[in-house]
Order: sequence, then C-alpha cells, then structure tokens
Amino acid sequence: MYVHYLLQIPQISYSSTSGDLSDKSRFEYFSRVVPPDQYQAQVMVEIAKSFKWDYVNTLADEGNYGERGIGKFEEIAKKSGVCVSRSLKIPRSVNTTTFTNIINDILKDNNTAKAVVMFVNEDNCRSILQALKKMNKTKEFSILASDSWGAKIHPVQDHETVAEGTITILPKRRVIKEFDYYFRNLTVYNNQRNPWFSEYWETIFNCSLTNTPYRKRCTGMSKSLWNPDVNYRQEGLVQFVIDSVYALAQGVHDMLSYECPGTHKDFSRCLRYRPLAGEELLGFIRNVKLNGSNGDPVVFDENGDGIRNYDIFQFQRLPSGNFEYVRIGEGVFNGNFSLTLNDTSLNWEDIPRSICSEPCSFGQAKKHTGGCCWMCVPCQGNEYLQDENNCAPCPKDSRPNANKSICDRLPEFHLEPSSLWFILPVAFSGVGVLCTAAVLVIFIHFNTTPVIMACGRELCYLLLLGIFLSYGTSFVMLAKPSVIMCALRRLGLGVSLCFIYAALLTKTNRIYRIFNSGIKAMVKRPGYTSPKSQILICICLVSVQFIGGLTWLGFEKPDTVQHYDQNDYIVLKCKSSQIATVISLFYNIFIIVLCTVYAFKTRKIPQNFNEAKYIAFTMYSTCIVWLAFIPIYFGANHDFKIEIISLCMCVSISATVALFCLFAPKVYIVLLQPHKNVRQATSTSIQSANMKNNSRTYGVTCALPLPTGILVQNGTIHKEVAQTDNAVFSDSMEDTSSCDEGLSMPVPTLNMNTVTESTTAT
Repeated sequence: MYVHYLLQIPQISYSSTSGDLSDKSRFEYFSRVVPPDQYQAQVMVEIAKSFKWDYVNTLADEGNYGERGIGKFEEIAKKSGVCVSRSLKIPRSVNTTTFTNIINDILKDNNTAKAVVMFVNEDNCRSILQALKKMNKTKEFSILASDSWGAKIHPVQDHETVAEGTITILPKRRVIKEFDYYFRNLTVYNNQRNPWFSEYWETIFNCSLTNTPYRKRCTGMSKSLWNPDVNYRQEGLVQFVIDSVYALAQGVHDMLSYECPGTHKDFSRCLRYRPLAGEELLGFIRNVKLNGSNGDPVVFDENGDGIRNYDIFQFQRLPSGNFEYVRIGEGVFNGNFSLTLNDTSLNWEDIPRSICSEPCSFGQAKKHTGGCCWMCVPCQGNEYLQDENNCAPCPKDSRPNANKSICDRLPEFHLEPSSLWFILPVAFSGVGVLCTAAVLVIFIHFNTTPVIMACGRELCYLLLLGIFLSYGTSFVMLAKPSVIMCALRRLGLGVSLCFIYAALLTKTNRIYRIFNSGIKAMVKRPGYTSPKSQILICICLVSVQFIGGLTWLGFEKPDTVQHYDQNDYIVLKCKSSQIATVISLFYNIFIIVLCTVYAFKTRKIPQNFNEAKYIAFTMYSTCIVWLAFIPIYFGANHDFKIEIISLCMCVSISATVALFCLFAPKVYIVLLQPHKNVRQATSTSIQSANMKNNSRTYGVTCALPLPTGILVQNGTIHKEVAQTDNAVFSDSMEDTSSCDEGLSMPVPTLNMNTVTESTTAT
C-alpha cells in the first residue's frame, strides 16, 4: 500500500474496511467500494438497541481491524446508552486453551450480559464456535458479528447448530446471476489460466487431478458445478469485486475522454504524447458515479470511502433442515442513518435478553450503580416518575396517578349536600330553627299572658334571636366557601352566641345585684334594673363582639384558600386560622364564664326565683359542651370535616341547651297547664326572704313606690300577681316594679309588724 503511495498509483479495495484507511495523509491513493468500519459499528449499535441489549460483551482480534472496529463500537455505544460488561481481545498467537478461556471469562460471575459483539476474522470466528461446541455452551449467549463473518460459509461449516441465531452484517449485496452462470460453466479444461481453480475443483469434488494416494481421481468432464449435489454458493464479496473493477475502469475512461478529446477512442496515440499522472487519475476515480452490479450507485466520499447500505442477516435453520443466512433487515445511510428490521423474519421464539438490571416497575426510578446497572427505587409519597432516572414532587395542587407516571390535578372539594357530614348538622340545625320559630310564635300569641309578661319578654326575644342566629350559623358554615360566606362566618359565629350569653349575663347580673343589695334595697332601688336598661346593656355587650368582628374583617380580608392537607382532593376553606377562630370566640367565652359565675352565686335565692336555677343549669351545660369542643377541634389534625362539623354542632348544641332549659318550662305551662297562667289576688304578709349569700342572711325587700295592682287595707298589702309553681313573676315592662322575678315589694312606710297574710281569689 505504501508502494502505491510512493508510485502515486490509485488503488481500489473491494473488502478493506479499517477506519485507518480513511486517513488520507497516510493513504492518499487508497479508495474502496465498501464503507469503513465506523459505519458498521453504528449499524451494530442500532441493532443492539433494537433488541434492547443495553449491556453487552465485546470481543476483537488484536490488530488494526479488530481493535479499531470494536473501539468505534464502544465509542458509539457509550453515547447511545449501551454499556460494555467485558471487553476481551484475541491475541495474535493462540493455543488450544485461548478460546476456552475467553468463553469462561465472558460467562464467569453470572454475567447478565448475554450478547457478544465481535470484530473477529473468520478463522477466529470458527474457533469460537468450535470451543462453544466442545464446552457444550451453545446457548449461553448470542453473537452479533461484523462483516468479517458476514455471510461466509467457512466460519459456520460443521458448526451450524452452534452458529444458529447469529446476527451478522454485510455491506448490501445481491447474488450476481450472470457471475453464477459464468462460474458454473468453468471446468479445469476451459479455465487453465487460473492457477488456483484446479485446487478449488479438487476440494469441491473431493478428488484428485493427479495421482495422489488415498484420493480418487477426477474424471474431468463427468464433473460439473451445475450438479445439484455440489455445495456451491456465491461468495458474498463477488459484487464488490465487480464494482471495484468497474469503478477503476470508469475512472480511466473518464480521464482519457477528458485528456484526449476527439480521438474517437484511439487513446493509445494520445497517451504517447501525453503521459498521465496517478494523481490525475485519482481525481477521476473519486468522481465516478455508476450503477453497481446490484443496482445501487457506486460513489466515493471525500476520503475515497464507499457509501453503502448494510444488509443484516441471521443464520437460521430452514424448514428443510438446511442452514442459511436469511436477510432480516437493512441499515440505510441517507444523510441520517435508519435501521429497518423485519421481526417476522427472526428465528427466535423470544429475543434473547442482555441486560445488567431488570426493568423497573411503575413508579420506580433507576438509581445507577455503575455503567448500565441500576437499582429500582420507588418514588415516595407525592412524587411521580419524572424520567426513568428521577422522581420529582408533584405540584401542591396535584397528586401522582396510580402508576406515578404523571401528576393529576386534585379535584376541589367542599361539603356536598348529599354528604352525611353535611346532612347531620343541617338536620339538627333545621329542627332547632323550627323549634325556635315555634317558641317565638307561642310567645307572640301569648304575649299578654301573666307567664310571658312576667319572664322578661324583651330579653327573651333577644335570647330567641341569638338562638335562631346560632342555628343559622350552621348553614353558613356548611355552605360552599366564598368571600361573602367567609365574612358571614366570622361575624355570625361570634354575634349569634353573643346574643344568647349577653342576654343571660344581663339577667343573672340583675338578679344578683337585686338580692345582693341587702338592706340598701329598702331605701333605694338598684340602678340599671329597668327593662330598657337591660336591653341597652345587652345590645352594648353584643356591639363589642360585632365591632371586634368588623375589625377582624378589616385587618384580614375574607377570602377563600385551597388547602392540600388531604391526599385525594383540594379542600376549599375560608382564609382564617384555628387560632383566629378561637380568638374571635374568646369574648363569648369570657361572657359565658361571667354568666356562669353569676348563675352560681344566685343558685340559693328564694324558691320564687327558680328561673335563676334554670339559667345556672344552662351555663353549666354550656361549659361542658365547650370544654368537650376545644380538644375535638384542635385534635382534628387539620381534618376540615371534623373541624367544621364539631364547630357547627357545638354552636347548635349550645343554642339547644338555652332553648330547652329556659323556654321549655314556660311553654309547658302556657300550653299544658293554662290554669296556672292566671292572675290571683294575693295578700302576702311580707316576711324576710332569706338568701344565704356569701355566708350572710339578708332581709330582702324592694323599697319602691307602690306598684300598680297593690291595695293597702287595714295595714295589709294586697297585690294582684301571677303565681305559678311556687314562682311569682311580675311583668317586666311595669315601670313601677323592679323585681320582675316575682318579688313582692312593700312600700317602706308600711308597719312591718302588723303585716299578715291573706289570699282571696280574684
């Protein structure tokens, strides 16, 4: 080859594929009709990828062809995600154990790479198959071989069973029928110009043309390559030999046509006067364009390399029992490379596997441990499989699907009317609203009767308003959150309860002040005990809560917010914290505590004032309800259903306690014991009403002007009163009476020593 370089003689090869030959600084005059090894290396990588062989072994001959070819394969494979498990070389000098050791090295340590990519000459390919057969390892791995194996008979001869399934590649070719016709008509008599043909003849017919001992003599004319028993098959490189000859001839023809125009093919005379240089001929060869023997164009690139497509073969057993290379696909270079494989032509039940690690299941990422090996790590919690190697958290408003392949947006959730969580508190509050409305109707209808008039109607109506609002708060709390609903929640929750407990605080405070006044009450009436004063005090107390709620709305605008505490949905809530909700209820809790204290202090007033006992029972029950609510609410672990339901039920139960404890006795008398709801003329000898308060006993009287309905006759007070269940009530709207809880108040000018009791029915 260097001689050609020195003499500037162009050379065209039909089979040399080494990548080094593309180096024009060393091999300037070298061209070839076959592509260099880098192209078949790319084809082999694409085949491995197509079979999902991402972990392979490589085997190469020492020397330029094997080392450069396998080196190019490993370079492209690394970029393509195909890893090499073991890279072995066949030394130039081999012995009987060389190939056995190579096979053992490939299989040792339970190597999971079951594919071997080979850049090995045909003799060593044959030796590999022979060693596999000897070791009985014929099905241990699959072979992907380069064009040095191609579609040749020699590597597989006598080892067809071992070679079955082998994948080989070869620059695209076809059988040249014209060559077969020519070659089969050759005999040792008409082809004596070829000194090797006689040797070929003896090998094909297993005979001798000379008197060789132990071999039969060839009969000459009786032998023919057309004989069906002759194992004749066209060599795979025949096409490329023909193409290289035609390419050289075409280059010479083009050069002569250019250098010697008008000579009408009489080039010899022209060349006598104009000898041509090899460098000039090289230029014409590189520009040759002709149709090859298989119909594909024969062209050269700037390095003199042939541009060819590749045929892909599999060595298969045919139904007849014979073995043959079957074309299963092709690799096409047309600007970009593309691979086409006909899966139906493959003679495999299942494509052999050559991997380092098993594929990961759904929702598992590959954690690489080196090369192409990995561990499968499941994506955690709210993570999805971003790519095969990484898990990533889903956005706050999303959750991974069952396979953890994508993030699905969570549905927005709030309590639906069909939910049991919605139905129970609404039903409870609905019944409460109906009961409240019924009590209100009864009070309005019997508004002028003694029992209703004597119970402090104004505060009772405020109480009923608070109870009604408390029940209504549940509907607001359970409605779909919006800016308006969130504002109503903040105001309604505090104000509704405040109406109840402000009215009760006003009542209990009034009773306490009256009975705690002692002897002073005989001289001066306690302040702010009139009905109008009581209403004003109650409204002032409620106003504090109302103004506080408005202030809260000013500092923290009502709005909705999405919570992602749950795994299956987005919770639509009002924008407020648990602490803010408790702070808004703190004022009501303060009033409840005060009211409870007053109820406790007035628990031992005379029997005639037993409404104070009902109030005390109401407050004790309320405290129990709220003490039970607080741990449930804060222990809900941000479960919005428990939070909202516990709050609704707490408010509704508090309203129910007030409704039944304070109003049920009065409704019972009005509806079921109307005979007690009448006025009686009672002459009462006013005795000291003993009330043990703070370990003291007071003589309690109401030192007031003589109220309407009081008659003094012969030193005895006669007063028309409504007496019910030992409880004596007076109409709270009577400005002349300050003791609406049934106090009989003598005028201070009476002679208390002459008072006697007499009662006559009116």
